[in-house]
Amino acid sequence: MAGHSKWHNIRLRKERQDAVRGKLFTKIAREIIVAAREGGDNPETNLRLRLAIQKAREASMPQENIKRAIMRGTGQTGESRDFEEITYEGYGPCGVAVMVSCLTDNRNRTVAELRNIFSKNGGNLGESGCVAWMFDQKGLIQIPADKADEETVMMATLDAGAEDIRVDGDTIEVLCQPEDLQKVRDAIAQAGIEYTSAEVTMLPKTTIRIEDPKEAARILRLMDALEENDDVQQAYANFDIPDEVMQEAAV
Repeated sequence: MAGHSKWHNIRLRKERQDAVRGKLFTKIAREIIVAAREGGDNPETNLRLRLAIQKAREASMPQENIKRAIMRGTGQTGESRDFEEITYEGYGPCGVAVMVSCLTDNRNRTVAELRNIFSKNGGNLGESGCVAWMFDQKGLIQIPADKADEETVMMATLDAGAEDIRVDGDTIEVLCQPEDLQKVRDAIAQAGIEYTSAEVTMLPKTTIRIEDPKEAARILRLMDALEENDDVQQAYANFDIPDEVMQEAAV
């Protein structure tokens, strides 16, 4: 879990940088398009769309972009370009399990690019199902530990569906079932508690501890390269890198 959290926080910083150059907007727009296509254009009845719109707003994505993406998803713009959801699985350095969630309009291009990324960074793309069993899908909300204490967060979220509350360094993590994410997030907001992220994610059941800074750096390079790919929405892994090793590897 710790490895996930540290990488998650690094990714949030990268997303803020991506937002500046538009890359994050492109990925969020794809998520909105697919959500609207599958569940309709009403965020009140379409949880996936509601979460995507919320993420767009948190990234300061222009309202016009959000509206256009919804219209594309529901076929109102007449554009024929479509996106397919595919999850790829593989292994990184030190046998770290990696799952890659993609939205692509060209499956052959995506798999070729991912295979190349894995190969260049000490890993390999695997068969479908090779690592999925190592992860659980969960709703995850992250709260800075200086914004609230564990007991306050617990009192605010348990009745809303929170399953577990953990403190990892300077972050409080609230876990729930994906379908309860909206209710738990609303409860946190109503309690006046600030949070940094709320999303449906894949959490590893067990982790691989990485003590060697060079190996840690290789893993981080792989994760960076995957998330830089335009077709990749999210990349998940089961590494656990101690703080001091993470700091040295990320330099």
